[in-house]
Order: sequence, then structure tokens, then C-alpha cells
Amino acid sequence: MLKKTIFILSVLIIPSLAISADGLITIKSNHSVMKTTQMLIKALNKKGMTVFKTINHKKGAKKVGKRLRPTTVVIFGNPNIGTPLMKCSQTIAIDLPQKALIWKDKKGQVWFSYNDPSYLVKRHNLKECKPVIAKITKALANFSKAATMKKKNKEKIK
Repeated sequence: MLKKTIFILSVLIIPSLAISADGLITIKSNHSVMKTTQMLIKALNKKGMTVFKTINHKKGAKKVGKRLRPTTVVIFGNPNIGTPLMKCSQTIAIDLPQKALIWKDKKGQVWFSYNDPSYLVKRHNLKECKPVIAKITKALANFSKAATMKKKNKEKIK
């Protein structure tokens, strides 16, 4: 019953906080870019995911004398999940490992973006991998919630 309630709450709450376009899911964060990044990495580590790299594009721009609003990419994955996807279609390797983009817009709002798994299904013809895609969809939604939501909201959804 609790899982059913959680699912219903996430269906009702998340659409108001997220947008999906061009194969991306973008969710409003309640934290700074740095805090959102830290919370994401903590959630990934807690679930045994490998964090391969964190790229701070703002720092990179500064090194060449350019200015850029805070923009960070976290690259992460797990071969137990990625390998079955590549067995369905090796071309998905171009989109693996997973990436999360955490960025601040012109108005100062922080956002969390990642590849929409349903877009990847279409892009790489992964129809035979629907159970794995369902697992990834759920995991990415949970990681995004852990990184972007205020603590009170996260506790209610659990």
C-alpha cells in the first residue's frame, strides 16, 4: 500500500516540478548547483553507483577567460545496468554512462537535467529492454528527487 501511495504521489507531484523536451527531463532544484551536485553524488554512492567524473564547466570557462553560469555534469553508471542495455543495442554505449546536468539559468533558478529513458528507447531501438529501462527510469527519478527536493518533501515520498 505504501509503494502504491508513493507512486501516486510521485505522479501527482513530479509533473509540476519537471519538464520534458528534446529527450531531456528537467527538474527544478531547491538548492544551489553545488548542493544539488553534492546531494546527487551522495545518493549515487548510497546506491552503489560509480561516479566516474564531475565536470565543472564554469571553472573550465574561467580558465580560458570566459564567464559561465554554474554548470556541472556528473557522469555515473553501473555495468550491471549498462551491459544489458548494450546487449539490446550497442549504439546506446554513446549515451552511457549516464549523465546529470545541474545548471543555473539566467533568472538564478537551478535545474537538474538528464536523458529521458523513453527517448533512449526510441533512439536506440531498445524495445526488448523494457524491464531494464523501467528500472533505470525509476532510479533516475529517485536520484533526481534526492538531489533536488527539500528534506521534508523527500521524507514524505519515501
